[in-house]
Amino acid sequence: MPSLGRPERLQIMLTEAELTALDNWRFARRMPSRAAAIRELLKRGLVAEGFEEPDPRTKSKDFSVVSHGKAQS
Repeated sequence: MPSLGRPERLQIMLTEAELTALDNWRFARRMPSRAAAIRELLKRGLVAEGFEEPDPRTKSKDFSVVSHGKAQS
């Protein structure tokens, strides 16, 4: 089976209302699957909150919360 480049699986639980809203959104946009719709909504939500897709060459250490400089006294 060829790799889709998505090695992580995420399982979520939705209420009936959330699932209905997801399906309505998905069908209105002719999305191929619920998974595709969820990925698109996640991407849109992150962009709306100011998160951009990182450069694939970025290393995990570049996402530090604290600076790597010398401590100031």
